[in-house]
Amino acid sequence: MARNAVAIVLHEIYGINQHIEGICRKLSVKGLDIQCPNLLGRAAPFTYEQESEAYTFFMKHVGFHKAAEQVKALIAACKQKYKQVFLIGFSAGATVAWLCSEEAGLTGTIGFYSSRIRNYLHISAACPVLLFFPSEEPSFQVSEVIKALNHPLIHTIQYEAGHGFSDPFSSNYDQASAEKAWGDTLTFISKRMAAAPV
Repeated sequence: MARNAVAIVLHEIYGINQHIEGICRKLSVKGLDIQCPNLLGRAAPFTYEQESEAYTFFMKHVGFHKAAEQVKALIAACKQKYKQVFLIGFSAGATVAWLCSEEAGLTGTIGFYSSRIRNYLHISAACPVLLFFPSEEPSFQVSEVIKALNHPLIHTIQYEAGHGFSDPFSSNYDQASAEKAWGDTLTFISKRMAAAPV
C-alpha cells in the first residue's frame, strides 16, 4: 500500500550516523516514507570525537544555504509524490529545516536543538513548526531566541538537558527528555496528518 506522507530527515554536522539511522527507522514504523539526504556528500559519517573536523567540513564544503537549496529541491520532488511532507532536523539539520520552513506545501517542520536558528530569526514559516531547545547553549541565550520565535505557527519546548539530549550516542543524552520529545514529535506528526487534506 502506497504511503501518502514522507519525512525528510536532516542530519547533524556528523552526517548520517547511528542516531539518524535510528530516527529514520522509528519514523518508518509510524507509517511515513523516509528521505534522508547525505548533505555532506561523503560515504562515512564523522565520529563525535571529530566534532571540530566535522564542523569545519560542514561550514567549508556544505554550509546552511547550500544544504537548504538541496533540501528545497527534494521537497519539490516529494510534493509531486506525497500529499504530506514533513521536515525533521537535528542541530545543523534543524537549522536547515528552519530555513526550508518557508516553502509552500510543507505539512510540518520539527527541529531539535538548532543553535544557529538565532541567525535566521527573520524566516517566516509557512507551516506549523515544533522546535525543541536545551536548557542552555554556550553561545547564546536560549530564552531570548525562544522569545523571538513567538508566532502562532511556532511551538517551542525547552528541556532541562543539554545540546544533543535526544541522541543515545551523545554524552549529553537525557533519556527522560528524549522520550518526552519523541512523544511530542509523534503527536505533532499525527495531528498534522489528521488535519491535512486527503
